[in-house]
Amino acid sequence: MDWNAMEWLNPPASAMAEGAGLRVTTGDQTDFWHGTFYGFQRHSGHFLHQPATGDFSLETAFRATYSDQYDQAGLMIRADETHWVKCGIEYVGGTAHVAVVVTNGMSDWSQMPLAEFDGRLRLRLSRVKDAVWVQYHSGQDWKMVRLAYFPPDLGVTVGPMCCSPSRAGLEVVFETYSLTPPISTEPY
Repeated sequence: MDWNAMEWLNPPASAMAEGAGLRVTTGDQTDFWHGTFYGFQRHSGHFLHQPATGDFSLETAFRATYSDQYDQAGLMIRADETHWVKCGIEYVGGTAHVAVVVTNGMSDWSQMPLAEFDGRLRLRLSRVKDAVWVQYHSGQDWKMVRLAYFPPDLGVTVGPMCCSPSRAGLEVVFETYSLTPPISTEPY
């Protein structure tokens, strides 16, 4: 993977290639959120992106040193400040959750605790027509976390993202990363 061929939205405190992977350390109080419930706009999270067109699947395997409330890492698809999806692990209440935020004008948030989380996750985000779905790998199977509407006419950039709304210094290693034609056109 040529990480240098991609561009940062909000560069992190540090980022360096590590073999085929990428090690990232977050800056202080970084996040992506738009409006709902909390009333604030945050567009300070770290997002390493490249253009993507048509239907695609984006996949990564990553690990991180989660310790503080809302530490997060995973994948993102972004058209602009009011149209994006971020997904991955979010550390909430001392537990790792698979979490998805879909923003179509305003953000929403869904999460599911991972009882047997070992610190590493394989994650897939796919866009087909007017939908985005998020899957994670558990054992031998891919499990769907979310299927959401995403405007099909919007051009997007895609890639890994990470944030630490409560601190600086979350360390994330993206071990693998790929952007391919859709793995499947059905979420199951």
